Amino acid sequence: MHFNWTQLIPGVGHHYTHVATLILATLISVVLGLVARASLGSGESAVVPHGKLSVRAIFEGITEFIYNLAHQVIGHHGRAFAPYFAAIFSFVLINNFIGLIPGMTPATDNFNTTFAFGIFSFLAYNVIGLKEGGFGYLKHFLGPVLWLAPLMLIIEIISHFIRPLTLGLRLANVMTGDHTVLTVFLNLFPIGPAIPFYLMGMLVCTIQAFVFTLLSMVYVALATAHDH
Repeated sequence: MHFNWTQLIPGVGHHYTHVATLILATLISVVLGLVARASLGSGESAVVPHGKLSVRAIFEGITEFIYNLAHQVIGHHGRAFAPYFAAIFSFVLINNFIGLIPGMTPATDNFNTTFAFGIFSFLAYNVIGLKEGGFGYLKHFLGPVLWLAPLMLIIEIISHFIRPLTLGLRLANVMTGDHTVLTVFLNLFPIGPAIPFYLMGMLVCTIQAFVFTLLSMVYVALATAHDH
């Protein structure tokens, strides 16, 4: 178990570091969101992109990227879900980046955290599917051939319930490996040679946030497809 500065908080200890780190990531997300919203302003200034590097510009870039990606993956109606996916990407990314701080471990290297993220994604795409398609959404669990419906129902149920598990395992395992590698090289070389591994860690953190968001996007695309 890696040391985490949150262990210094009374009552946290080794077993609840991921909870404390997740709360910290939540607070950071809220503060950054409020700062970005305050700098947004109103009127024409709110729709004109920020011309310099700032918290607002970063969130604008993330939102625009996710907006275009949602359109490509889901279709024209996918743009309505852009705020949801941008929030997922940003929150996972912030959680991942916390692990790059010496003496901190990301909440996303704990399977309890990532499995909870997976369950949230699972509930979200099913709720969206029911909202978009009504009870007709449930028909895709039966497959296209009526006499295969009992078998397809079992397969589809298993497939859907495995999704939170695979989402959680993928994110937790990769972040654990990334943090372990970074910790080893920081212990060997506190500065200098460890810099490339920090850059690699930033890349891994970003890619994993992107993969989690993209898979959540694909699940929503499947849930809202009109050929159900």
